[in-house]
Amino acid sequence: MADDNLKQAFARDVILMKVVGMNPIVVHGGGPQIEELLGRLNINSRFVAGMRVTDKETMDVVQMVLGGLVNKEIVSLINDNGGTAVGVTGKDGNLIRALRMELTQATEDSSVPEIVDIGQVGEVDSINHAVLDSLIDGDFIPVIAPIGVGPSGESLNINADLVAGAIAQHIDAEKLILITNTPGILDRNNNTITSLSRQTAVSLIDEGVIDGGMLPKARCALEAVEGGVKSAHIIDGRVPHALLLEVLTDSGIGTLIGERAT
Repeated sequence: MADDNLKQAFARDVILMKVVGMNPIVVHGGGPQIEELLGRLNINSRFVAGMRVTDKETMDVVQMVLGGLVNKEIVSLINDNGGTAVGVTGKDGNLIRALRMELTQATEDSSVPEIVDIGQVGEVDSINHAVLDSLIDGDFIPVIAPIGVGPSGESLNINADLVAGAIAQHIDAEKLILITNTPGILDRNNNTITSLSRQTAVSLIDEGVIDGGMLPKARCALEAVEGGVKSAHIIDGRVPHALLLEVLTDSGIGTLIGERAT
């Protein structure tokens, strides 16, 4: 979300959601900003299965960008528009305990998949509910950078959607909303599918209708719904006030996935 007007609209949407009692929690990424700083520092980027290979040098940049630049920009946007946001990373108060992610890939020389070392990349192991409770009970809007604490205290870079999904499940959230730069999940004719049941979403993945960059978001949404979240929404962040349009209107602005959806 690079457009200043969209940023302002997002901040106001989050504040209004807080005012009406929805208690939003913001989890953000920062891939483009990380890529830009790595380029300025002449550090090469490499991805495996969509995950950024994160050595110590890259992890330092990830922490600077996510925990500093992006997190504080979002906090300032919300506060400057009349809200009260507090920015944290998953390391603060051990909010996000994480394990190193293990990826495997097939090799021509062996029937046994090869383990790929992607460095300091993690997946959520547990969430410290007390940290979230203290912020929500204090009437703050938590803004969370997806950096977890590993078993030895090391920092781990975690996909923001995975963190958002894990938190939504942990707090029994009514909704998980994933903001992207597409209109939502598209059918074979590139029309937006406004509503999907969990079973239909699984079928569309199996049939290859949901693929590419939408696949991890759809899987994250499915996992959240299977974990008890009432509904998951994948919405187009390029539309002004997309959050409110999805939450407060009948037609919405993206794709809803839920047990009772059609």
